[in-house]
Amino acid sequence: MLRRLYDWTMSMAAHRHARLALAGVAFAESSFFPIPPDIILIPMVLANKAKAWIYASISTIASIVGGFAGYLIGFYLFDAIGKPLLDLYGYSGAFDDFAARYNTYGAWIVFIAGVTPFPYKVITIASGVTALDPVIFGVASIAARGLRFFFVAGLLYWFGQPIRRFIEKYLGLLTIIFVVILVAGFALVKFVFPT
Repeated sequence: MLRRLYDWTMSMAAHRHARLALAGVAFAESSFFPIPPDIILIPMVLANKAKAWIYASISTIASIVGGFAGYLIGFYLFDAIGKPLLDLYGYSGAFDDFAARYNTYGAWIVFIAGVTPFPYKVITIASGVTALDPVIFGVASIAARGLRFFFVAGLLYWFGQPIRRFIEKYLGLLTIIFVVILVAGFALVKFVFPT
């Protein structure tokens, strides 16, 4: 089943609406959606590495626009939308303490969250709630998201086929490792920001 899902994802990466799907996921992940755009970006670059930089650009731009949507959720709609989203992801308990110190290190927080697997939507909403300077937020987001997506695209561009063969050979094991890392990441976030 995993092999069929992988093959289906690779075939969808060449679909005529793949760019739109990539932009939609990148936008949504920055403001409310839990799945990162890498799940679409990676197979798209593997399917057509000549367009790696276009795909990285789409991911970056859509993610930044989505980040500003998250910022606006935090700024204008925190009580109605932002707080329930934070409750959904289990971050509301420590949010008040976090927000109080946020602006001091806001640019670094946005940058670090933008390049790591940390849920970026939490940071975009927090930036709006704490009214982080939008210019600082924008510059940090551009640097972080650009670095992340262009790094992934670059690795796949230069080492694409060996990585693709490696993924296809060890797909089951890599899936298990990915799930373990994902669960460990959420556990770490829960530890750092206890509710």
